[in-house]
Amino acid sequence: MPISLELGGEAAMLPLTSGAPGRVAGHKPRILVADKNPVVRTGLAELIARDGRFEIVSTVATGGAFVAACMEQQVDIGLIGWSLPDMTGGDVLEVLKRRQVGTRVIIYTGEAVADVLRQTIKSGAWGFISKSDEPPVLLDTISWVARGRLCFPYVDLETLSQDPLEMLTSRERELLAALANGWSNLQIAARIGISRNTVKYHLKNLYDKLGVNNRAMAVALFMSKTSRSQFPTTGVG
Repeated sequence: MPISLELGGEAAMLPLTSGAPGRVAGHKPRILVADKNPVVRTGLAELIARDGRFEIVSTVATGGAFVAACMEQQVDIGLIGWSLPDMTGGDVLEVLKRRQVGTRVIIYTGEAVADVLRQTIKSGAWGFISKSDEPPVLLDTISWVARGRLCFPYVDLETLSQDPLEMLTSRERELLAALANGWSNLQIAARIGISRNTVKYHLKNLYDKLGVNNRAMAVALFMSKTSRSQFPTTGVG
């Protein structure tokens, strides 16, 4: 269940502000949905519209379209996926901040929670919701944000501030470097002298520590934080 933190003063008051001219107070919060999956977009729009507390502006598939819509019309709250075809949710938040657009953004994603949540908070989102959460949690999150509350899952803030790579053992860093260098599980197993099942076990522990779901996400995280010259000299790869 998410926790919320209420912000005092003007930030908590409706109508909210965006890049477009303001509207008359008392209207329902206007929601814009952005997700690369058309089924997800349609489902979210129908769920939010049925609730009755909010007004759906439209749905879009890309970050660029989302930003343009927020600039052109009144959008109080944006519900967006983290991985859009043209940019990440973090990129969208950065563009909105740079252009001084006041739309409050909630990240709605099925991505690995730890790293995405860390980036979401640092990027200035108002809320975070997992696609595994129940519909009432999603609707409550939108409602809380509309009232001026930050809404995120309960997390250890000290953990969020840590670089996930710093939590790895030297062996786990070697495994991650081997993955980044394109080694297969079979190659890693042969090099270390263990079975492929044991490699899978170690990799699962590695993914859990990094907060990712698979090899591609682990490598992407590693590459974003480590230059090639910093790769450990490894007996694995």
